[in-house]
Amino acid sequence: MGVDPSRRALLGKAGSAMALAGLTSIAPGAVAARERAAAPDGVAGRPPGEPFGYCLNTSTISGANLTIVEQAKIAAKAGYHAIEPWIRDIVDYEKKGGKLKDLARQIADLGLSVEDAIGFDEWIVDDDARRAKGMEAMKRDMDRVAQIGGKRIAAPPIGANNKSDPLIPLPVVAQRYRALLELGEKIGVQPLLELWGSSKNLSRLGEVAFVAIEASHPNASILLDFYHMHKGGSDFAGLSQLNGAALHVIHTNDWPDLPREKLTDAHRVYPGDGVAPLGQILRTLRDTGFRGYLSLELFNRDYWKQSPAKVARAGIEKMREVVRKSLA
Repeated sequence: MGVDPSRRALLGKAGSAMALAGLTSIAPGAVAARERAAAPDGVAGRPPGEPFGYCLNTSTISGANLTIVEQAKIAAKAGYHAIEPWIRDIVDYEKKGGKLKDLARQIADLGLSVEDAIGFDEWIVDDDARRAKGMEAMKRDMDRVAQIGGKRIAAPPIGANNKSDPLIPLPVVAQRYRALLELGEKIGVQPLLELWGSSKNLSRLGEVAFVAIEASHPNASILLDFYHMHKGGSDFAGLSQLNGAALHVIHTNDWPDLPREKLTDAHRVYPGDGVAPLGQILRTLRDTGFRGYLSLELFNRDYWKQSPAKVARAGIEKMREVVRKSLA
């Protein structure tokens, strides 16, 4: 599975020191105008008024302990374009005797794509033995994702996210991310550098942007999350410095009016039900040229107690409503 290098430049000019300093090579408004002129209704295949795709991260309904096939059926029935499964559910499918080529066919027959997958392999850690083991695990997981027709896999800073973990210099992180990108290039699955607001190393937008640029690889790209950006203290105005066309999946959510340091994953709520400046965020993303997928990623225990079909349906309805109001 090939990847298009032309869409991988993270900022206006890939690797540009000026871009890292906060400048763009193309004005965001010009990018947006060009995109709309080419496809006035957003992206080919999407209905008018829908510039973004809608994806279900299966964490949102994970309290029901469904199989990956059941998760996909719920996503398709609710109207999502794609799913973002967790590797553990793919592995569970295999352990129960399922063949990944059959899973790929079932997902495709439902009209869904696998835009990304969520795994937790230790590619970033300082310990050489642990990192080698993590890279081997990532290789296996990338192969699984490729077999089900998936395009990307999350690369979060697992093992470098606790207070007790060492602070790894960002140029070193960039070298390790490049090794991951080279591995993904061989398999045909793109690893997305994931921002975690709680991370000791990759908690801010500027940090993941630096690492992606300094990795010096055409497939470098980042995986953002509204909650994690807020948790880590990044200002959403920084999104205007990115080339949105180089972003593919963004974890979408909202949160209640609580002090940032007290917020946890479990506090995430449907988009529009909290205090996140979603209008600002979505307009900025549109104007930078983002036309990828908004992936609903929640860990709300109250939602987990409800019907997963009801939660999935409410999630896409609320995402669409927020987008409609924001971009009207």
